[in-house]
Amino acid sequence: DAYEGFLSAGELTPPLPRAEVLTEGAGAVFLRYIVAGFEHIIPLGLDHILFVLGLFFFATQVRPLLWQVSAFTLAHTITLAPAATGVVTVPASIVEPLIAATIVFVGIENTTGWGTVRGRTLLVFVFGLLHGLGFASVLGDYGIASDRFAVALIGFNIGVEFGQLAVIALAFSMVGWFFAKPWYRSRIAIPVSLVIAAIGAYWMIERTLL
Repeated sequence: DAYEGFLSAGELTPPLPRAEVLTEGAGAVFLRYIVAGFEHIIPLGLDHILFVLGLFFFATQVRPLLWQVSAFTLAHTITLAPAATGVVTVPASIVEPLIAATIVFVGIENTTGWGTVRGRTLLVFVFGLLHGLGFASVLGDYGIASDRFAVALIGFNIGVEFGQLAVIALAFSMVGWFFAKPWYRSRIAIPVSLVIAAIGAYWMIERTLL
């Protein structure tokens, strides 16, 4: 599982002992999982960061971009809950290469101009359903009592959303000022999108063969 690789490089907050989990208050669980969700994007979620950057370099306005990021969060919330509880089980050998493929797709689509804002938003929602299956392994690494699961899930997704917004804010602070420039796509958006697609392609091959 690619996400386990991120965990080995920089561990999230370690799971609590089961007895402590059972007595931990809802507020403490909520805050802990906000932090966990954020950490899973920054600094641990490199593939997720690249996907969000792929969305950023398609956009020329902030509002549609924020809608797309929110649609992505909503979608992975839908699949994260059943996947984390074991209701839906998809092998990592299938999920991880497909997640890499979504990065390739958005990178290439950015360079071709195929998509529309509405079409991209729908596509991002569909891809978010897939990414939610990958996020499930993170929640599985935590000992969550059944009566705290909903609180942990909400907190985790809020943390993920904060992480995504932080990535967008950082990217905007670097290049967003050039959105209106006639050379923005040719000199910035397209070259960076090609790099994103190339990294995604490498991951897709690596995760398929290993």
